[in-house]
Amino acid sequence: MEYENIKLAREGHIAIMAFNRPQAMNALSTQTAREILAALEELEQDDEVFAAVLTAEGDRAFCVGADLKERKTMTREEMKKQRALFVRAFTAVAEFPKPLVAAVNGFALGGGCEFALGCDFIIAAENASFGLPEVGLAIIPGGGGTQLLPRVIGRNRAKELIFTGRRISAREAFELGLVNHVVPADQLMAKTMDIMREITKNGPIALQQAKRAINLGVELELHTALALEAECYNVCLATGDRDEGLRAFNEKRRPVYRGR
Repeated sequence: MEYENIKLAREGHIAIMAFNRPQAMNALSTQTAREILAALEELEQDDEVFAAVLTAEGDRAFCVGADLKERKTMTREEMKKQRALFVRAFTAVAEFPKPLVAAVNGFALGGGCEFALGCDFIIAAENASFGLPEVGLAIIPGGGGTQLLPRVIGRNRAKELIFTGRRISAREAFELGLVNHVVPADQLMAKTMDIMREITKNGPIALQQAKRAINLGVELELHTALALEAECYNVCLATGDRDEGLRAFNEKRRPVYRGR
């Protein structure tokens, strides 16, 4: 598929997917949502991609949420169809089976904040800011914000941010545990790629199973969660990559993983 509103690139086993509407503050349009779905499916099926980055072109905004200029021209029925498409896009990010890291520059507001929250963790530029301002428009965060934010920073802190619609800086987001790292804007991608290279030197099936065990297990009671972990471990045990890892260790060399 040809992409207009996102950019898709690869560096080794790392994919970089970037919102590419900087002139519109990377606002989420109908076409952008379609492209996100197509790109994530493409990356999921690509065995050479072990992990991915979600970022944005331009230095003003990661994504400021829905494109309200597009939406004001829509009928109520068209908005309902767009809404269903957007939910699919948010869900695809949150359920992407490979490690997916957000590199956030500028504003991450509304749906933009929710896309970042749907990733496994966030690396933020110093100029980044985050917020879920939907209640100011008489709606609620509908891209996973009411569910993801409490899981990341705790219920009461999440309620305060959602009820007030307040924006927070990258530094405050770090202090709340919303982001893992804050770096100067000109070092954002360098820092991100350093971390991604650390991730992708490891076995891709193991990465996927570790993500599955964490994401599903954290909501389970411990006995069931440990059974899930054992199941995920056994998936890894039956792979050629596991054999390669043992051989490489004994031969004192770097393993060459193939995702099978």
